[in-house]
Amino acid sequence: MCLLFVGRVSADTLYVAAASDLVFCLEKLNQQFQQQYPQLQIKLATGSSGNFYAQIQQDAPFEVYLSADIRYPQKLIEQQKADANSLFVYAQGQLALWTNNPNVDVAQGLAVLSNSHIKRIAIANPDHAPYGQAARSVLVGQQLWDTLNPKLVMGENIAQTLQFIQSQHADVGFVALSLLRAPQLSTQGRYWLIPQNLYPPLKQAFVVTKRGQQNPWSYRYTQFLKSRVAQKVFADYGFVLPNSAL
Repeated sequence: MCLLFVGRVSADTLYVAAASDLVFCLEKLNQQFQQQYPQLQIKLATGSSGNFYAQIQQDAPFEVYLSADIRYPQKLIEQQKADANSLFVYAQGQLALWTNNPNVDVAQGLAVLSNSHIKRIAIANPDHAPYGQAARSVLVGQQLWDTLNPKLVMGENIAQTLQFIQSQHADVGFVALSLLRAPQLSTQGRYWLIPQNLYPPLKQAFVVTKRGQQNPWSYRYTQFLKSRVAQKVFADYGFVLPNSAL
């Protein structure tokens, strides 16, 4: 869900906008950070990277922006809406084909999508969701986009896309591996990891916004996200670490 926050509750508050593939990962990271700084309130909103980019362009009150696509933070920097020195690739995302339907065999890989019993295939909206753009690249590259287009159902972001599949409103779909690695989902359904050479790299980056430059917590928080402790959490959730992503 995308939420906007107006005003500051206290000096020890940080407003963070993050891509939906981070919803479970950041829950753990934020708990670790707040153990060090219990006085800090982190106000987290998750949603599609493109929607947050548009909101920050219009001076939405987010101070740290974690995108699933490095191009959005780069554009904010070009528009002088973010601190260029704070830009950092924290991870590379991975795309998976997932089902919660016991009758769907994702071990077949992309071939399963053409089976007649597959009625709905979920993807995130490629107009503003990086994982949706990656899914579209896979389907276009395999010459499946036009054929399967009538079956596609689009989520507003990758978390909503996962919910479509989890509830079996879609038979199968393209989701972020990071969501499937969450403890609450690790025992549900089955997935097939899509080869990374089938879609452009999902380089994920964060940046401190123009508004965030006035809040010292922005830099303390982003410094933590660069730490070995944080990087291990990213790895545990299926992200490729920056050293191998760049």
